[in-house]
Amino acid sequence: MTSSPSSPTMIGRDTDLAWLSDLLLGVRAGTPATAIIGGEAGIGKSRLVREFTAGLGPDVRLILGQCVDLGEVAAPYAPIKGALRALVAQVGADRVLEAVGPGRAALIALLPELATSGGATAGEIVITPGGAGSGQLHEAVAVLLETLSRDEPIVLVIEDLHWVDAATLGLLRFLLRSLGSSRVLLLLTYRSDDVTRGHPLRGFLTEVERDRWVERRELGRLSHDEVRDLVRTLLADDALSEQALDTVFARSDGVPFFVEELVGIDGCRDEGFVPDTLRDLLLARYERLPDAAQAFLRLLSTGGVRVPHALLAAVDGGDEGALDAAARESVRYGVIEIDGDDYAFRHALVREAILADLLPGERARFHARYAEAYEAQAAAGGRRLAAEISYHWLGAHDPVRAFPATIQAMREARAAVAYASAAQLGERALELWQSVPDPEQVSGMGKLELMGRTASYLRHAGEGERSLAMVKAALAECPPDDEQYPRLLRDKALYLAGVGRPGSIAILEEALAALPADDSDDLRATILTALAGRLMIEARIDDAVRVAGEAFELAERIDFPRYASVAMNIAAVSRAARGEVDRALVDIERARELAKGEGSALLRYWVNASDLRNLVGDYHEAVRLAEEGLDRARRQGVERSSGVILASNAVDPLFALGEWDRADALIERGLALDPPAPFRVYLQRAKLWALVWRGDAERAAELLRSSRATMTPIMAVEMQTRLGVQRVAVEIGLAVGDVSQAWRDGRGVLHEAQLPLAGYAEPLMWALARVIAAVRADPMRVSEAEAAEILDAEPALRELVDRLAFWPTHAMWAAFVDAELQPTEAAWRAAADAARAETAPGFLLPYAELRLGEALLADGDRVGAREALQAAFDSAVAGGVTAVQTRAARVAMQAAIGLDGATSGDVSRGSAGVAGADDAADAVAELTARERQVLDLIAEGLSNRQIGERLYISGKTASVHVSAILRKLGASSRTEAVFLARVAR
Repeated sequence: MTSSPSSPTMIGRDTDLAWLSDLLLGVRAGTPATAIIGGEAGIGKSRLVREFTAGLGPDVRLILGQCVDLGEVAAPYAPIKGALRALVAQVGADRVLEAVGPGRAALIALLPELATSGGATAGEIVITPGGAGSGQLHEAVAVLLETLSRDEPIVLVIEDLHWVDAATLGLLRFLLRSLGSSRVLLLLTYRSDDVTRGHPLRGFLTEVERDRWVERRELGRLSHDEVRDLVRTLLADDALSEQALDTVFARSDGVPFFVEELVGIDGCRDEGFVPDTLRDLLLARYERLPDAAQAFLRLLSTGGVRVPHALLAAVDGGDEGALDAAARESVRYGVIEIDGDDYAFRHALVREAILADLLPGERARFHARYAEAYEAQAAAGGRRLAAEISYHWLGAHDPVRAFPATIQAMREARAAVAYASAAQLGERALELWQSVPDPEQVSGMGKLELMGRTASYLRHAGEGERSLAMVKAALAECPPDDEQYPRLLRDKALYLAGVGRPGSIAILEEALAALPADDSDDLRATILTALAGRLMIEARIDDAVRVAGEAFELAERIDFPRYASVAMNIAAVSRAARGEVDRALVDIERARELAKGEGSALLRYWVNASDLRNLVGDYHEAVRLAEEGLDRARRQGVERSSGVILASNAVDPLFALGEWDRADALIERGLALDPPAPFRVYLQRAKLWALVWRGDAERAAELLRSSRATMTPIMAVEMQTRLGVQRVAVEIGLAVGDVSQAWRDGRGVLHEAQLPLAGYAEPLMWALARVIAAVRADPMRVSEAEAAEILDAEPALRELVDRLAFWPTHAMWAAFVDAELQPTEAAWRAAADAARAETAPGFLLPYAELRLGEALLADGDRVGAREALQAAFDSAVAGGVTAVQTRAARVAMQAAIGLDGATSGDVSRGSAGVAGADDAADAVAELTARERQVLDLIAEGLSNRQIGERLYISGKTASVHVSAILRKLGASSRTEAVFLARVAR
């Protein structure tokens, strides 16, 4: 039996090592990267990592984290804590706290030992209420790594992700998307054969493969020649015969660890003893050890892959000399290694094989001894160990002692803002509830409260449906007269809204009715405020003003400033929605004063104040407020939630100001944070709209198709989201020539049960007016029945526009609606004049000038048309409105009008992604003979019905041919199709 079974030389991984080295070169240059290495057990993942990290230069900082096998519920952030503690040891606590900046409170919540370092105190550990803590911690770790990587590149290794805890997985997901300006290489490994169906890592791996900074590799088995090379490095005398080598290859299947184990067995040299099974192979070294060493290894295997000497000595409780002797024998036989102060199995497979060999009674006794040793460490003021204690008492089949440890572990996970782990531990505690005498006394809470807390943790962990299921289960067990009942109803309403499902308002009203008359003012204030917010979101404006007023009066009376601020905020926004804009602007500033610096209330102020300013056309102030709030959100560590809303609120006024690049940067940053679905929808809507007006409607249509499933539930319960997405969808349909889809996407606003929110509805009215105009110009673009429906909707559209006349920007939008429905020169001049107002978004003026030019061309005024088209082209170029720039250039070229500054690139660029003349020629060549006939008749200006009559086919068949022509040519309109055909010829 060889005492050092590992090969001194790594075989068969040169390409993989070069890949990691290349990634590190990019990181040194400022491009972050993530390498994910998978493979079956024993394939050499850890060996590859060791070889790579051993070659790092002194200018690279290496920090290591190891996932721990604690069953289904691992200790939260275990590998992250290990890595960060190593980082603290390297650079010092003062430097870490300085680097993390405003995130120090969140970092101290994770590593409490930092509370006495660098001037930090326990009193600074303040996590923003409302469940934002995990976001704060994620942001803090990202800031820490990004800041320190400016000094030197960082390689962060996390091994054995198949044992990863839910909290660590969430943090890694965040880091992958947020370290865009860092010099960090994340190196992650996992055992692929352990990632079975349903394993949380499967979804993570699928997600991250789409990230541009992530590369993933599966290590393959060694070839026959590579096994020969590996054997030669293990046997210096090259004594293994070819037959024995063939046996080693066949039995190992080219897995390096198995090759090393087989070669390490003396019998392989003379083909005497070769284990028949994998278990025999893994236990071969163990079974040749003396009984004392085997007993040592059985005890060690119960503790994990690696166990500190001090812990093992406490668990063993016997003679330390005997323990040292057993450990020495185990090292000599190559079963374990010494790593610092730890005993570590040479491979996890060996530990698992030994663990499986334990007798049931032996296993339970060992788990109990570990649990007692961990309890002693925790009592002595050590680190948080409740998760480990819970795990081992469960392994000892002692639920009575496991239950309090599980409750404590849940609290520790919450303190470390590890909501996913806290939720798992809460569910474990609920499973143990019936097995414990007097669980309420032990846990310090009733079962309903535990269910409510667990549901809250699930919600904050992003498990919306599971949180809803948990609170429903709690309500099913809760008598209506129980004090928990209204609180659970409130939570159910909030969780329903969180997953985009209706019904919150009725449940909140039920919660109010269930409140006792006394001693419930605080809870009543929270329910009233939540109800007012839902009424506002669903556009029940008068009810929202009334309920928000009740909430404000109560919050003021009981000195509850946070809720007084939020209630005043909701009342202000609701008043604005019914036309009381001046009062709303005053009241919303009062909401800021009432917040008295309280973080969550201030964030609500910035969200609604910036949105209101944008809707009334005060774009500069809207951007200022949104960016001010976004800065606060980042400092509080809630960029992924409130920060995403504020980013989207900055995006729209930036579009209006023509600052497309700044807006794009905010969108991409926000989406990279992987925000919850409702917040993600806001950014997706903005991105789609920008793509349309910057000339990439086809891509916008593709993204809309892929995003509809996410958007639809949110649209069902939020009118502002519904109106905003409908507007974008209509504009996309118009831009790609699908008028029928455009109408179906937008017509719902004409049938809303409540008066639509004016600031969101009027731009949608304009888009629908464009649909009506398109059908009036060419009724054959849709079915006969749909054409009738669309044209008959004009009076309803105009009536709704008139009902929204109270809104400050109404005159501008009304002018555009009138011009679309009656496209005369005078109407478009009036629209252009309206678009010159300070409250008009910048893209409207070039559009109005373009349409004015088209109207003048229709009247035969070529001089006036050139002037208008030139103005449209120039203002579109200046404002970055690519779609209008392209269309103006095309209209001018089709009319043989020259525009200063226009190039062939302007003409060939288009919303449908049209390229140059060569591409157009190729597309025309694909047209059938019948399609070419139809194209010639389109050029004559014939409608679909007239084309059908000329060719003796139905109008519907002609419409099908027209659609095929537009698709093949990549044209967004009939006029563009004719133009492209002329270019091709």
